[in-house]
Parts: sequence; C-alpha cells; structure tokens
Amino acid sequence: MPEGDTLFRTAEVLRRALVGGILVEARARPGRLVARVPDLSGLVGLPIRTVEARGKHLLISVGDGGVSRTLRTHLRMTGSWHRYRVGEAWRLPERRAVVVLATDSAVAVCFDCPTVELLTDAGLARSRALASLGPDLLAASPDLDAALANLRARPATAIGEALLDQTLVAGVGNVVRNEALFMERVSPFALVSDLDETTLRLILARSRRILASNVGGGRRVTTGIARPGASLWVYGRAGRPCRRCGTLLEVARQGPLARLTYWCPSCQPGPAER
Repeated sequence: MPEGDTLFRTAEVLRRALVGGILVEARARPGRLVARVPDLSGLVGLPIRTVEARGKHLLISVGDGGVSRTLRTHLRMTGSWHRYRVGEAWRLPERRAVVVLATDSAVAVCFDCPTVELLTDAGLARSRALASLGPDLLAASPDLDAALANLRARPATAIGEALLDQTLVAGVGNVVRNEALFMERVSPFALVSDLDETTLRLILARSRRILASNVGGGRRVTTGIARPGASLWVYGRAGRPCRRCGTLLEVARQGPLARLTYWCPSCQPGPAER
C-alpha cells in the first residue's frame, strides 16, 4: 500500500498537470478489483480546482459556481495514478484503467484502483472514510497532540499495529513504521501502554520526518546512504546483520492484516513476538 509520502507526491504531480484545466474527458469503468464506479461524464466541461492528498486518499475537486464534485480514490495495495501528455502512450494497458481524466494539455489515468467515489460537497463532509482519519503527518501543521491521544486510547494494542491504523494517525505505511521504530529503538511488539509519552512523541516525530524527507520522490532513505541496498535500516532485510550491532534481523507477520514486521532483537528489546 502506498505510504503518505507517495500520495503527497502523486497529488503534487497531478496538481501541476491538472489544476486550472477544463475537463474534456472524464470516464470511469469497472475493473478487476472494483465492480461499481461512478458516472463521471457530467464533469466534462468543468474546471479542475484542487488536487490534494489526505492520508492515503487522493481527492480531486472539480466544478464551478453551480456544480461541485470531488473524486476520491484510495489506491490500497494495487492502484496507481499516472500522468501523461496528450497523445503519449500509456505504460499500462487500457483494460486496467479505472479512471481517465483529460484536459487539453494532460491526461491522468488511475490504474487498478479498488476504491473510486464521486462526492458532492455534502457527501464529502459526511464521508466516513475521511472523517475517521487520524491526524495526517504530512499536513502543514499536524496535530501531534491528537495523534498521541489516539494512540494512548489503544493501550492494549502493539505499537507496530497502532501506527498502521489510519484512524489513529494517517499516512504511515509499512516501510515507515518499521524504520521509525528501529530508529527509536522501540520493539514493534511493545504495547502502547508500555511506552511513555516522550517515546510515543519521538516515534510520531520520526515517522513525520521520514515521510517528509521523501515527498520529492526517489528512493526512500533512512540510513543517510542513498546507494541501492543501503538506504534502509531494517525493512526487507530479514536474516541480514543489523547495520548498528550485527545481530541478525528478524521478520514476522503482525496484526489482523498480517503485515510484515522487521526488527532487530538487540536494538529493539522488548516483549516477544505476539
């Protein structure tokens, strides 16, 4: 699943390409992962006003004084947005395109996306998917106090699971939570109740820094070394020596979604794998 920094970067690319343009084409079609899609034909002729990322949701607002709609997509594990010049060949086959938006100068295509929704202003305000989001760590001024309170409200949850719960804090994905917990020397299996306020704040601040450092694109780097194979501390490195202490790194599936959790048993001492 794309992390918050990937969605932030996607929104920036689409914003530069689309905002201010008039839609000359807007269509959606069912895909292999989504059976029902909204009718977008009524958007043709309307201007694109904003493109923004909210957590892991991408919101494209279209309209004028009379009509206003917001297209919400959530890419989950499979979706991706591409931007093309008019007439440019697509990098993926058209049968995988779920949404196509085009202006006179750019084409935006969403492939393999399982969540596509067209919302009125009232629907946007009532959206449970958006209203339930915790503070977005990539917001200009994220409410870390609220994020901390959300985490503390789940004392019996392992911190490695809590960080992926978008209702508690939005934007953190699997790579970021693994790297942030290692860098703060916290076991992913420690319960939230095991951690004091200072530690939780440090984890949130570290997660935000990792996300913010990657909004410009390129390889995600947490070690300070951008070279392939050297950019991350623990993610994807099970069975290899810890870059700090040499202990072999471990991996296990964690939580209801069985997400892969990587850690160093020496640098991140704590409870055994749950």
